Parts: sequence; structure tokens; C-alpha cells
Amino acid sequence: MNDTCMTLKFKEREIILIGTAHVSRDSIDEVSQIIQEVRPDMVCVELDTGRYQSISEKETWEQLDVAKIFKEGKGFLLIANLVLSSFQRRMGAELGVKPGEEMKTAVETALTLGIPYALCDREVQVTLRRAWARCGLWNKCKLLAALLSSAFSTEQLSEAEIENLKTRSELDGMMSALSEYLPPVKETLIDERDRYLAAHIWAKGKGGTIKKQVAVVGAGHIQGIKDQLEKIASGKVTEDVSDLETIPKPQVFSKIAGWIIPVLIGALIILGFFKAGAGVSLSMLLRWALLNGSLAALGTLLALGHPLSMVVSFFGAPIATINPFIGVGLFSGLTEVNLRKPRVSDTQTISEDVTSLKGIYRNRITRALLVFFLSSLGGALGNFISIPSLATLLVK
Repeated sequence: MNDTCMTLKFKEREIILIGTAHVSRDSIDEVSQIIQEVRPDMVCVELDTGRYQSISEKETWEQLDVAKIFKEGKGFLLIANLVLSSFQRRMGAELGVKPGEEMKTAVETALTLGIPYALCDREVQVTLRRAWARCGLWNKCKLLAALLSSAFSTEQLSEAEIENLKTRSELDGMMSALSEYLPPVKETLIDERDRYLAAHIWAKGKGGTIKKQVAVVGAGHIQGIKDQLEKIASGKVTEDVSDLETIPKPQVFSKIAGWIIPVLIGALIILGFFKAGAGVSLSMLLRWALLNGSLAALGTLLALGHPLSMVVSFFGAPIATINPFIGVGLFSGLTEVNLRKPRVSDTQTISEDVTSLKGIYRNRITRALLVFFLSSLGGALGNFISIPSLATLLVK
């Protein structure tokens, strides 16, 4: 074994943690070799059921209902999910390795040797929704910006650089940077999953029949899982992690935040009426609607949306502002999906299409998501710009 592995002993139990880089050739060979040498009683992997199915079978998106996703308010979550998978797929393609291949190898090796295996990670959708729910508006924008910049970055990573991701010094630097840039995301993606993975690894080995376990996890989780396992073994914490499987309810400020902009705009227009008369108030209303609608329509245009989607964006943006529970992206996205219905070929090629800008524009599913995102962004910018613009009419 090498320095990417860690052996923990708890009375009669032994847990061997193997830290991997998810697109590393060496990790694939290392995992198979260690399992064959150790011959544990169980193999645990950092996968949930959905992710295991996606890497063990050909990814299919035929059941993807984009219209339903828009209606349920999950458009941004789907974008984040697709962009994240795009980044991992692109890195793996550069090295000839599929993301998660070392986890698949761990399961296949266990099956070949007749060793039971366990999928110990939290469902990815729960993780993403918890991370999203814990981010404020500013952190959500930073998260999407980071994901998009990573997905379309032209930086090439060598195999040596990938292997360096498994070293403690490299990981400490990355975790520190993530903590400073997006604390809620780091806590949800790393800290919570350290606890979740440790609890499930521990639980799978209870009962006395499992004396030796091998757990294959991302190198970034090694130290956190070790700390959590030691706490569980000493009784400092329990293995109950049901609280990590729920979606946090919006805080009071989050509930009222959506009303701040429309209330402020409304207050300015009403103030204009009492201070300068109906004419100025009407001018303010028209200016706001024009800025709000025009930038939403511009966003749809940049996404190469259907002309009718642009019209819907223009007239829908002011309506969406008045009712914060409905985003303009819902109007424009649904219009785009209905006017340009996704084809079977779009569902079959989405995994590859999200790795390039050309593919995103070509694929009707990802283009509808782009319309949803850019029209929402345009409408939001229109509202922010309109506030100082309306204020200038009051001082004339």
C-alpha cells in the first residue's frame, strides 16, 4: 500500500480507506490490486444508486422531462448537475479515463471475488439540493460561475497533476480555497458527506461478521472520514445521519428576499406619483418594464431562443418580478421547450453535448436550459439597473 491509503483498527474491526482521484488511471489499478491482496469481508464505495447506474450502464436521458423540471423550479439544479458532470467528463476524456471508473472497478473486483459491496454515498440530488438551499443569491451566482468556468476552461491537466490531487498538501490547499470562496458548499459537499460516508461505512460493518472492510473514496474525504469513524467508535457521535437527508427549509430572510426588489421598485413608482404626479409615475413604470423585459429578451436572444420565446421573456419578466415565486425563466423555458420539442437524439447525446458550447446550442434540451438561465439573468439585471434609473427621475 502507499500514502493514498489509510488503515484504521477498532477492536476486532479493520477499515482500509483508499483515497482516489476520480479520473486517475493509477487509482483504477491501485483499487483492484489492494482489494485482491487484502480480500476484505466487504467493499464500500463512494457512490449512490443513481451514480452507480450511470457509470455501470450507458447514461440515458430519455426520461428527462424538461418542462416538468421548469415547473418544479429545478432548472438551476439541473444546470449545475450537467455542468459538473461535463467538467468531470472532459477531464476524464483528456486522460482516457471515465469519471468514477475506479469506483466501478472496485465493485467489479468485489463481484469477481465473491465479496459483498455497499454503496455508501448520499443521493447526489439530495446533496445538490442541500447545497443550493444553503446558498444565498450571491453564493448561488458564485457557484454557477465557478461551475461554468470549470466546464469551459481550456486548461489541460496531465496525469501527474491528477495524481497530485491525492496528496494531503494539494487537498488542504483546495479545501481551504473552497472554504473561503463558498463556505456553505464546502460544508455540504465535503464535511457533510465525510460524516455520511463514515456512518454508512461503519453501519455496513456492524454485526460481527465483517472483520475487514475496504472503503474506496475520493482522496479529499480520507481525513474527514477517518476523524468521523474515530468519533463513532468512541461514542462521541452516533451513526444516525438522517438529518443529512432532508432539504433545509428557507430561512426567514430567504423567504422575504424575493420581495425586496419588487417592493423597492413599487415604492419608487408610488413615490414618483406623490412627488411629481401621474405622468412621472407612468414614465417610471414604463422605464422599469422596458429595462426588465428588454434584458430578459436579450438573454433569450443570446441563447438563440425562438423569437416567440423572446417575446414571452419581454412581457413575462415584469410579471415575474411582481410575483417572486415565478421566475421569467419558467415562462421562457416552457415556451422554448414547447416550440422546439426535444428530439430523441437530444436525449442520447446530451452527455457529450454539454462538454462544448457548440453542443449546448445544438442540443434542444441544453438550449432550453440556456434560455431559462440567460432570460432569468437578464431579468434580474434589468431590475437592479432600473432602481437607480428610476431614482434619477425623482430628482429631476
